[in-house]
Amino acid sequence: MKKQLQVGILGFGTVGSGVLSILKHHENKISQVTGEELNVKKVLVRNTEKNRGALSEGIKLTTDAAAILEDPEIDIVIEVMGSIEIAKDYITQALRAGKHVVTANKDLIALHGNELVALAKEYHCDLYYEASVAGGIPILRTIVDSLASDNIQKVFGIVNGTTNFMLSEMTNKNKTYEEALKKAQDLGFAESDPTNDVDGIDAARKMVILTRLAFGMNVELDQIETRGIRNVKLADIEMAKRLGYRIKLIGSAVGMNDSSVHVDVGPVLVPENHPLAGVQNENNAVFVVGAAVGETMFYGPGAGALPTATSVVSDVITVAKNIGLGTTGNVFNSYQHETTITEDKAVESKYYIAIEMQDQTGRFLELTTIFSKSAVGFDQIIQQPLPEASAKVVIVTHTMNKIQQKAVLSTLKETEGMKLLACFKVMEGK
Repeated sequence: MKKQLQVGILGFGTVGSGVLSILKHHENKISQVTGEELNVKKVLVRNTEKNRGALSEGIKLTTDAAAILEDPEIDIVIEVMGSIEIAKDYITQALRAGKHVVTANKDLIALHGNELVALAKEYHCDLYYEASVAGGIPILRTIVDSLASDNIQKVFGIVNGTTNFMLSEMTNKNKTYEEALKKAQDLGFAESDPTNDVDGIDAARKMVILTRLAFGMNVELDQIETRGIRNVKLADIEMAKRLGYRIKLIGSAVGMNDSSVHVDVGPVLVPENHPLAGVQNENNAVFVVGAAVGETMFYGPGAGALPTATSVVSDVITVAKNIGLGTTGNVFNSYQHETTITEDKAVESKYYIAIEMQDQTGRFLELTTIFSKSAVGFDQIIQQPLPEASAKVVIVTHTMNKIQQKAVLSTLKETEGMKLLACFKVMEGK
């Protein structure tokens, strides 16, 4: 006879309603796959009087989290309410009460994941968070299960749907940054305060999680060079097209031969024939490069009620299976490695650098001298005249390391008559 597992859900917003919908509509399949029956007993809401239709029938709605966290009958707690500190407190209480936890909270896992993983192990509970990165794409489980035998060398890609939507609008429809942001907000892809998305913070937090699982290293947010898209102009988009590239916000974690890792987030010129260049709108795409498997790509919706809820419910199914087999006490990954950040001299890339300068005799020689002093060569140079006896110079450099890049940028900023407009990484492969 199948055991009925009781489930409590913290949050009844977009993702929470999606989770409940999948659990109800896919009930038979889930029961067959897990060998258990799942019953949603209680859901934490802000307002119990709000009409939620047939979806909430037969379920107790409560505004008191303790009604779920202290209910001895509830086996699994699903956290989809967002926030950080409150969610951490609730998940901590759930784990200490012996309840298994599934969460979609990327901010929480990025900032406090290690602490919660340790707590889950201490109380022999499962803790899963597939939905915290790339929405409906099963990227975390792929890394820790399907690629567990491989030596992962690099994880990189588009992990923020809001900025990818905005850059798609700028690239395909010639919208300014401000116009693209407004449309993203109107469609619900961007918050009224878009800071976390447009400044790259959301992507950086996801890279913390991906780095932890792929390399076993606990990289802190302040160790990730993070830049967003606020300074990406239509002029940069058009120039990138002219050069054969598309600009995308890319998160990247690269393992080096000395067992160090370099993690960064920022706008990157992606060759137009690279698969990432064709990832449009709110979609995400993540590449995982392994020593044995080579290059693999995972693509799909990075947000949305049902895609994210699908990942949440997949974690719930895993927990239910573990309960049935008596093998609980699992977390995503137990792989750990000493965290070492790659030194600047070993971090190499080509760069797109745009400069505005006075159009005077000898000025271009001065510019080339700045680069030559740091032993940096040019791959491409384009000069465009501007009003008032000035010019815009766009340079795609040869590969240089971070020490060289920092020296060049510092000198450009200090040189009278020159104004640094943009500096973006350029992906190899063109």
